[in-house]
Amino acid sequence: MRIGLVVRLIVLALLIAFLMSPITFEPLLLPFTSNGQPAIYPASLVDITLSHLAITAIATVLATIVAVSLAILVTRPFGAEFLPLSRSIANIGQTFPPVAVLALAVPSLGFGTAPTLVALFLYGLLPIFENTLTGLTTLPPAVMEAARGMGMTGWQRLIKVELPLALPVILGGIRLSTVISLATATIGSTVAAKTLGEVIIAGISAYNVAFLLQGGVVVAVLAVLIYDGLAGVENILTARTLGRRRKA
Repeated sequence: MRIGLVVRLIVLALLIAFLMSPITFEPLLLPFTSNGQPAIYPASLVDITLSHLAITAIATVLATIVAVSLAILVTRPFGAEFLPLSRSIANIGQTFPPVAVLALAVPSLGFGTAPTLVALFLYGLLPIFENTLTGLTTLPPAVMEAARGMGMTGWQRLIKVELPLALPVILGGIRLSTVISLATATIGSTVAAKTLGEVIIAGISAYNVAFLLQGGVVVAVLAVLIYDGLAGVENILTARTLGRRRKA
């Protein structure tokens, strides 16, 4: 466990060092260039990376709010009949590839960040919705009966019992959605959004493998670090949830 943490911290430190001072790593990237091509992407990788992360975060937060709300709605007695409709809404992003969503969104939203956010938002709904639905429908009956026996209202049970117990499962969906969005956000550069995709596209256009490596490796490292970080939080919450269930 400690070795894994040390390795992740080293990788994070190297990533930060590269983003802050990519010129330091130029000797490592020069072998991947030819005909006098630059080894380091000319724009600020820090700005591009922060923009990429911001777009991913905004899309994930919006997807989380909508998906969790839909799952809560359909697990209440008055909203059970909306389950098929809610599932269809959550499946939209998986039915239409992000590229297709971008093509449909650009005419109305224009180029830039907006169509990218729409594509990522729709693509991220399903994992969060399904995990939230699973978390809320697999709660221990004994715990729910105890909550009712204490005189809790439906709202109180939801806030104080159901969501806290289902949180680890919900976070698992958010983790998956975040990593998917982080990787998928690269296509946003095809419609002029500021993401790491522009570094990759520049590498493809100029046949510059060094650019391809910079964009691809940064996205991959970010995805692994964020996935591991959220998995760690999920494990902590799972341990706490198991403790609460045993006490109950």
